[in-house]
Amino acid sequence: MTAQGDLVRSAIWAAELSEDEIERARRGISERSYSKGAYICHRGDRLDYWTGVLSGLVKISAISRSGKAMTFAGAGPGAWFGEGTIIKDEPRKYDLVAIRDTRLALLNKATFYWLFENSAAFNRFLVRQLNERMGQFIATIEYDRILGPKARIARNLSWLFNPVLYPGTTGHIEITQEELGLLAGVSRQVANRSLQELEKEGLLKVEHERISVLDLSRLSAYEA
Repeated sequence: MTAQGDLVRSAIWAAELSEDEIERARRGISERSYSKGAYICHRGDRLDYWTGVLSGLVKISAISRSGKAMTFAGAGPGAWFGEGTIIKDEPRKYDLVAIRDTRLALLNKATFYWLFENSAAFNRFLVRQLNERMGQFIATIEYDRILGPKARIARNLSWLFNPVLYPGTTGHIEITQEELGLLAGVSRQVANRSLQELEKEGLLKVEHERISVLDLSRLSAYEA
């Protein structure tokens, strides 16, 4: 099997595709790498690819005209994003930044549209994905407005274990305290203190560049 074929078959959205659909996707997929801190795309740019994370971590964020930074989501291994922008055929309304060395799979727009127009299985996946994404964005606004730093850390960490959006995350995640702080919009020091307190409460275990989640349901509903 070719490298492109491996990329397609390993993707969560390909699980129910027919062999003809997989072959069509194989011809439209490519791979690209970014170093830590690199911009994958700036707000207002066009990135005409549906994007999947093979390894690494991507921050999806924006800065308002007043200078306020807001993180919408983090995308780790197994995550795919940008379907809304591709469907609407518009420039990106957010920045994409690799917050660790990152390898991406890129499905070109023409192939995405072909699957969108011809594959019932692909559309079922997109409906599930968009539904989960909407819930995530609504929750992110809530976190930013009403929750304290520790709760934002807890909730942002819990989202990285969503099985639809981040199918590559099970039980633990390779992430540093600095990276989690970037996703939650808090400093490394605040992230460190919050994680220590959450560990004492029995919700997680912090290791070197790795966090194991012990109680996902409590993390996802954390409010203190």
